Amino acid sequence: MSTTMLKLPATVRLAEVPQLWASLQASLQAESAQVGNAAGKALQLNAGELQDFDSAALTLLLSAARLCKQQGLSLSIHHAPAKLQELARVYGVAELLWPDAAPVSAQAA
Repeated sequence: MSTTMLKLPATVRLAEVPQLWASLQASLQAESAQVGNAAGKALQLNAGELQDFDSAALTLLLSAARLCKQQGLSLSIHHAPAKLQELARVYGVAELLWPDAAPVSAQAA
């Protein structure tokens, strides 16, 4: 059994989000039908190509995670740029997108 991994484009800016969301939403719904019948119960999303983005990328990812949750699945985001993960921490949503990630200790700063 092969696993399909959806991909984010290299650029996710506010102006692109409505079109990207329409496309991603359709892909997530199609994948959820297949994943829902598999053992993993997680949709895979590759963010490795993402290079040019703003906080709208977080909105897109949070919407995707919410859609997956509504389908009884989880969203697993792979290869997210460190800058995106840091932005998620600043906005206080990192644990929503990467629930298994170890929390960053405030004492380490």
